[in-house]
Amino acid sequence: MTDTPRAADRYPIRTATLETVDAFVAPLNLAFADIPDPGDEERRTWEPDRIIAAFDGTEPVATAGALTFRLSVPGGEAAAAGVTLVGVSPSHRRRGILRAMMRHQLDDVRARGESIAILWASEGAIYQRFGYGLATLGGTFEIERGGAVFARPAPVEGTVRLVDLEAAMGIFPALYDRVRVETPGMVGRSETWWRWIMLRDTDHMRGANGMKFLAVYEADGQVEGTAVYRVKPDWDDRGPNGRLVAVEVLATTPRATRDLWTWLFEVDLVRLVRAVRGPVPHPLQLLLADPRRLGFTVGDAIWLRVVDVPAALVARTYGRAGALVLEVRDGFCPWNAGRWRLDIGADGRGSVEPATAAPDVTLDAADLGATYLGTFRFSELARVGRVVENTAGALLRADEMFAAARAPWCSTMF
Repeated sequence: MTDTPRAADRYPIRTATLETVDAFVAPLNLAFADIPDPGDEERRTWEPDRIIAAFDGTEPVATAGALTFRLSVPGGEAAAAGVTLVGVSPSHRRRGILRAMMRHQLDDVRARGESIAILWASEGAIYQRFGYGLATLGGTFEIERGGAVFARPAPVEGTVRLVDLEAAMGIFPALYDRVRVETPGMVGRSETWWRWIMLRDTDHMRGANGMKFLAVYEADGQVEGTAVYRVKPDWDDRGPNGRLVAVEVLATTPRATRDLWTWLFEVDLVRLVRAVRGPVPHPLQLLLADPRRLGFTVGDAIWLRVVDVPAALVARTYGRAGALVLEVRDGFCPWNAGRWRLDIGADGRGSVEPATAAPDVTLDAADLGATYLGTFRFSELARVGRVVENTAGALLRADEMFAAARAPWCSTMF
């Protein structure tokens, strides 16, 4: 493979402008063999100064972009780059271009003062070589309505009403933010994101997946839950055969969780209920009498790259007081490599300094990304040979320190 400096020289990387952004992202359509949707409003969220392309002469042959996010971390939030729009034209693969773009992008992320980069991977193997670790999981299920029987049926306590986009704009973001501040892995959403991506329907999406519905759950005069879902109608010789897809179901109380799902399972003319990008574990695994009927599947969700070790570590809080010396191996972002002493006070807040003492734990940057939000424990990585314990008891100490009070989850696809 061509090394990075030669690739960057042969295929110079340039930054888009508002006028050139469409040309810069053109290689993405070739990379994914995709026909652009003319009604796709995702471009409204693009940040031209964060979109780059590699050029072969005057032709863009690869592209990558990033979005500016605030990422919820245990006990706080951190500035994060949401990596997106990454693709290399089939004619220019295996030439080191992607590596050169990742080098350029992570240098830019660091220069912007963002301590973390996150992404959804088209293939999980791609980004680990650039220091990304699997940081959150996502769950998918599909269940026949008749199989959705609750283990402990209870009277419905609240009400559900459907709202239009304008009404939803005044309700959904506030409810989401109440969930987000408690859930590591979730990202802040702009007004543009809410209006044009999350809540708006398009002819293209409606034709493929059915009409989008926006539901609000209220109890005792308060909004306690929201649901975004689609219904694709269908009939066969036996009658209604429609499918409901739950895009995002959020709740701030146990009754909202139970009542919202009860309501979704009772939508008329639907035979199958499917959910995508759900939390792991999923509340229905505990609510249903026979959770096996869900056919629940767990997959990778957000991959996380620690770009600035000290800044990332002090952005979050920790589960116990104590000290830990981490030896981080990082060949792609060498400024992270070395030993770092993490000191946690009684308030759960930490400080980080370079260390010369013997390390308690040795790990790669990708392993730090996997443990950072609390999805995976240091001891779990050690059992598969990815983390080395150098001091007796250090793994248990690290597990307790990095534990998250709530399972990490990201429902925002970008």
